Amino acid sequence: MAKITADEVRKLAILSKLRFTDKEVKRYQEELSSILSYVEVLQKVDVKGLEPTSQVTGLTNVMRADEQLDYGTNPAELLKNAPAIKDHQFKVKRILE
Repeated sequence: MAKITADEVRKLAILSKLRFTDKEVKRYQEELSSILSYVEVLQKVDVKGLEPTSQVTGLTNVMRADEQLDYGTNPAELLKNAPAIKDHQFKVKRILE
């Protein structure tokens, strides 16, 4: 059985930029160990002679055809309502640094 340690859970939390209490570390230690144990079971399954399956529905294309829609307006009219414009686009505050 695969067993993950509390230190490994804490390391994963740091890498994921998460903060866990000791109670949560214990909980996730048990849950991740259970998941890894199941993966071990799956790795033992004999799949010789089986073809890889990419999808099982039998559908070949479920995407709709692209259609150009006319909303009865143009970019210049839409930009009239913008509180700030830069280079013919809505200007907004940066959200990523």
